Parts: sequence; C-alpha cells; structure tokens
Amino acid sequence: MAVRTATPVTGWLLRGGDGRLTAYAPTEGGVARWTETRPGGPEWTGPELLDVPGLEPYLSIAQDAKGYVYLVGVRQRAVQSDEGDRFETEIVYATQFQPGRATTNWRSLGTPHGSDRQRAEQIGAPEAVVDAAGLHVFVRNSGGGVCGRRQDARGIWGAWADMKGSHVLDGLSAGSTADGRVELLAPAAEFVLRWRQEQPGGPLRRVRNVPAKPAAGSSTSAPTADDRVTHFWREDADSTLHVLPADVPPADPEAATETDVLGVSLGSTGSGPVAVLRAVLDGHACTVLAQRAASGLPAVAAYPCGDETAGLHWSETGEEFTGAPALALDAHGRVVVAVLGTDGHLRVARQRGSEPGLALGAWERV
Repeated sequence: MAVRTATPVTGWLLRGGDGRLTAYAPTEGGVARWTETRPGGPEWTGPELLDVPGLEPYLSIAQDAKGYVYLVGVRQRAVQSDEGDRFETEIVYATQFQPGRATTNWRSLGTPHGSDRQRAEQIGAPEAVVDAAGLHVFVRNSGGGVCGRRQDARGIWGAWADMKGSHVLDGLSAGSTADGRVELLAPAAEFVLRWRQEQPGGPLRRVRNVPAKPAAGSSTSAPTADDRVTHFWREDADSTLHVLPADVPPADPEAATETDVLGVSLGSTGSGPVAVLRAVLDGHACTVLAQRAASGLPAVAAYPCGDETAGLHWSETGEEFTGAPALALDAHGRVVVAVLGTDGHLRVARQRGSEPGLALGAWERV
C-alpha cells in the first residue's frame, strides 16, 4: 500500500459563518478539530476527533462564500477479495456547514485512474478550491500530469478531466478571487505550471510556464486583492521564497510552454509553504505572510498589497512547531497566527489591536 508524502498545507484555520475560528489537522484515524467557543475567542473547544478510518495524514481545505468548509483527503479502503484483504485508494471529501457541528459523511470521488489500483496508488495529494459554481479537486496523476474534477452549481460532479502537464511534483496549490475565479499552480521539475479561469466558473486553461526549480510541497496560491491570485513557492536549491506577482494574460494553448514570465525572489529562507492573508494594517491593505523559518520558529511579515518588491522584514516568534503555519482574521478583524506545536497542541497568537503594525500578543496553548 503506497502512502503519499504528508505535504504540509497552510489553509487549515478558517472563520465560519458565525464568526468563530476553526482549526483542522489530519491525525491518525481522522481529523482533529479545535473551535472557538465564541467569536474572537480566546477560549477554544477541542481537539475533537472526526473519525475517518484509513485517511492518510494530509488534508486540503476549501471554503465557499457561505462559510461552508470542504475537507478533502485520500483514504485507503480495505476491500475483501478471494486473495484476502487489499487496499484501494480513493479521494474523499466531507462538508461542514457550521462551526463545531458534525460534517457530512465522507464521500468518494475515486481517482482519475478508475479501477486501475496500481496507478491509483501513485497519485499525489489532492488540492481543493471553490469557484463561482462549486468545489474543484485537482491531483497529480500517476503519469506526472494534472487531473481535475469539479462540481456544477447544482452540486453534481463531472468526470475526471485530463488537464495535461508533465513532470509535476507534489504540492499543487489553488486560489480563488472574490468573484470565484480560480487559478491553479503545479510545481514541476524545470517549471512552475499554471492554469486559470478567464471567467468565474468557466473552464481552466493553461497559461505560460514560469522557469523555476521549485521545491515539492512548497507552493501557495491565495487572493491578494479582490481580482487577483498571487502564487508563492520555494526554490529547491536554497529554499528561498519566490512570488509570481504579475497578472499575466493567458497564452495560446499551443504556446503554453513559452517561458517569458519570471518569478521574483523575496530573499527569505525557510521550509514548506508560506501562509498568506489579506489584512488592513494601519489603514492600508496589506499581504501578511507566515512561514516556518530556518530556525524552526514561526516568522511573520507584511507588505502593501501588490508591492512584492517592497522588501520584507521577518519577525520570529513563539516556539518550534511542525508542518506549516496558518493565518486568519478573527471576528474582531485581528490577524491570528496558528501552528501545531511539536507536542501536538494547537498554539495561537493574535494581533494586538491597540498597537500599530503587525504586533502579536502572547502565544496561547490550546
């Protein structure tokens, strides 16, 4: 039985429709969940275990405009046969409609490889995002390309679609604009591959590759303006953080391998994907970043939205942690940074509203 690499993700702290924050983490036998007892905290419930037997230690999380949360992962399901038990790989998802409430049953989306069990075992970790119509799920297929499956506005799933690409690594990332237009990034051996919708809910089309040698499992795609998705990744050689800030027009499909688009180095080093959040700091629209620094500590930085060349000053804080950090705005509009400590406990730091800039208060152990 093949098990995918436990690629860290950043989008695991979300604010629900009632204003309460919820944190999610895959764990043995399911998903651990913490929920604020009231909007803005500081008390939390949890961790409570959402029991999902066979779920691998990875979770992609997406949220729609109504606040519904979609949890997507890979499950190994035991199937009896004449030769004894065997395991089948399937992508599964569940929906949480309200913070702190039970999820729906976990439903299977299969894999792009149908009944071919050996090829299904070779898929990568899925990536979930919501557009103007419904949920999308993307995955690296056994051949090193990308496949996707999507819901329509009625909630009906279409078939798996081959989106092409080659030499794709683990760690797809996707983001959606305020009106529900999706962009997808896939790190590959010599390039960063991209797809985008020209219209909310429309088809995803290839756009020009970015020459790079990205590290697997290091990319993030997130909205940094109402009409803009910005992509981040780390270079494999030195773990420096790169960003693709320009909103590049789509290429002709036959010219999708053109490489006249370049990323910008942000100079900082660390590990894993960087968490990204839009926030207003001192009256200015800013992009807030959080990463696992080379020291193993959380580090935060901010810059004016759209000005990736402004230069970053990273402030390290807290204690060593595992995985990747997460960012969210709480019910009072404060920036919240969350990490999972090496002891498995959730740790949270909130912005001090009385101080200018991105000043964080003391870390709380949940």
